[in-house]
Formats: sequence, C-alpha cells, structure tokens
Amino acid sequence: MTVTEQPSTAPAARQVRPAEERYAAELAFLAAQDTGPRPPGWALTPRAVVTFVCGSGGEELALAEPHDGLPARLAVTPKFVGERALVERCVVTLAGERGLLLVGEPGTAKSMLSELLSAAVCGTSSLTVQGTAGTTEDAFRYGWNYALLLDRGPTPQALVDSPVLTAMRTGRVARVEEITRCLPEVQDALVSILSERRVSVPELAATEDAAVSAAPGFTVIATANLRDRGVSEMSAALKRRFNFETVQPIADADAEAALIRRQAVAAVQRAGAGFGVDDAVLDALVTVFRDLRSGRSAEGWDVERPGTVMSTAEAVQVATSLGVAHAYLPAGDVLDLLPGHLLGVVRKDDPADHDRLLGYWDGPVRRRAEEGSAMWRRLWDLRGSLR
Repeated sequence: MTVTEQPSTAPAARQVRPAEERYAAELAFLAAQDTGPRPPGWALTPRAVVTFVCGSGGEELALAEPHDGLPARLAVTPKFVGERALVERCVVTLAGERGLLLVGEPGTAKSMLSELLSAAVCGTSSLTVQGTAGTTEDAFRYGWNYALLLDRGPTPQALVDSPVLTAMRTGRVARVEEITRCLPEVQDALVSILSERRVSVPELAATEDAAVSAAPGFTVIATANLRDRGVSEMSAALKRRFNFETVQPIADADAEAALIRRQAVAAVQRAGAGFGVDDAVLDALVTVFRDLRSGRSAEGWDVERPGTVMSTAEAVQVATSLGVAHAYLPAGDVLDLLPGHLLGVVRKDDPADHDRLLGYWDGPVRRRAEEGSAMWRRLWDLRGSLR
C-alpha cells in the first residue's frame, strides 16, 4: 500500500519579509509609546518615524501605561546608517504631503530607506511600482479586467487599480523604484497626480466614479540612481513636484563594517548556515571597498577609482559569498577567496577596471604587506589569482 503524503498547511517560509512584518513589534510599541499629534492618515508621529528608522540610540523607551502584548520598555534598533538630519528632512517632506525623491549612487540604501519610511508612515511598503523601460502609464494610473470589460463594458468593478491609485484611495504612501528608468511620457503621468491629487477615468464619464481623489496622507516616494542620469531625464514639471534628498555612502568605516557584518550574517543564516568569517577578513574587505570608492587609501595614498560602484550593498554580497563558501565549501583560509570575489565586482562595467584593481594591489596592498601586516602580506601573495 502506498501512503500519500498530505500537503502541509503551514505557510511557506519567505526569503525576505517586508519591513512592516520584520519590525511589527517595534512599530506597535512606537504607536503606543508616542501619542503626540500625527499628520492625517499616519500610523506614527513624525518623531516616532524618525526613531523607527534611526533607532533610539541604545536608550530604552518606556510606555506610559501597560498595553497587552507589548513590553513595558524597548530599545529601538537602528535600521538606516546615515545622517539623522536626512531622515528628519524626509519625514517633514512626507508630512507635508509632498513627493520625496531619494537620489544617490547604486547601493546606498535608497530603496531600504523608502521601504522603512513607508512602513512607518502608513503601515505598508507594498504599494510599489518598479520602474523599467517597459513600465507603462497603467502602472501609475489604472488598468482593466478585460474579461469583465468585454462582458459588461467599462464599470468600476472592471477597473484595476495601480499601486499608486490604491495609495490615493487609502491615503497611503506609494513607492516608485528607479523612476528614471521609466520613459519620460510614463513619468509624466505623475505630474497631474502630484499636483491635482486626483486621477480621471474618462471611460466612466458622467458617473460618480469618473475621478478618484487622493485621501489625506497620500504621497509618493521615488528613488533614482545618479548613474542613470540621462537614461530618461525627468521633466522640469515633474522635478518641481518632488523634494530631492541625496543619500550618500556611509561615512564612518566602523559603522559600515558593522552593517556589512549584520546583513551578511542574516543572509548566511537564511542560507541555512552559520557565519564563520573572521572580523579581520571583513575589515580587509571594507578597507578595499572604501579605498577604491574614494580614490584614496586610509593612509592617504592615491588610488585609481574603478568605473564600477564599490557600494556597501556590493560589499554585503561579497561578505555573504565568503560566509556561504566557508560554511558549505570549506577549503583553506577564507581570505584566499577575497581577491576572486573582488575581481567579480570590479569587472561588471569596464574591462579596464581589472587593471585598476591590479594597480591597487601593486600600491596599497603591497605597501601594507611591506609594513609587516601578515594579512596584507597574504593578500599580496594572492595577486596571481587576479589574472
């Protein structure tokens, strides 16, 4: 007799959960802890939104009175490594129901900041449009259920709301990722949305559903990479409807190293393993990335910058790869794998970056080795693996 295994009714595990789920306990605590005035439609006060994104600085916040299911005291973890003043300006922009555009080099956590702000302001980060060359105006306005459209004609029931239209109806934050990857005529669908705060539906003319007006709290957070400048330049009319904020690379080396370790540990754990990469190897990784990114070593030596972006996000991916390799394919010192992974990063855009990486090895790596550092001596000995 064959026994058929019944399918599991347990929910499937997910690789990544949205911010509103990952930090649900903190969001609930902050909503109860800070009872000050809130802009219309906001789940938290502006001050609590800043605290959620930047953390409470190690201080335990206390509830004024007990709430079921919530701790009496809680230290809010920092989630975005950057200037608090930047986050405060972003929150002020959103509280004024103005569009917010986060710009910067790839890998500077613009999307993560957008997600965190959306989750804290309105409780969801899922109302998102991913900008591409194939994104159509429907992604910002609406589409149709064509089966219903053919059967009954244009009716409200046949209308399919875009994420932006859903945000307008419910007074929430809509996110537009990589807005400059969209064609200009598609981008400009946002001009009237951000100025008039309504979307017309001509197909439903002469009915009460002929226009959708934005509920209080609606606004838009968009992101754009500086490397995409000129791909699909935003019109002057659209630019005027956004406040621009530039997200810079992490200035503090220790803060960047801690972030890379934290995110790499989480990624390797999701891969089913423990993170076994030494801090010394991570320090070397961070040093190389920061030197190549800035064009100057920590000692003040000039470095030729590669054309590719040596971002924190790329460093996290390299650290994750080292951790997974150490866990599942152990073979000698994990430091020996670092040059090969660095070469994979710098070769993405410009073949000449290979020579720039070799130049870095012949400069700062060699000089550090000559000064007596055993780790940098080992990296210098591995120069041949860059060929």
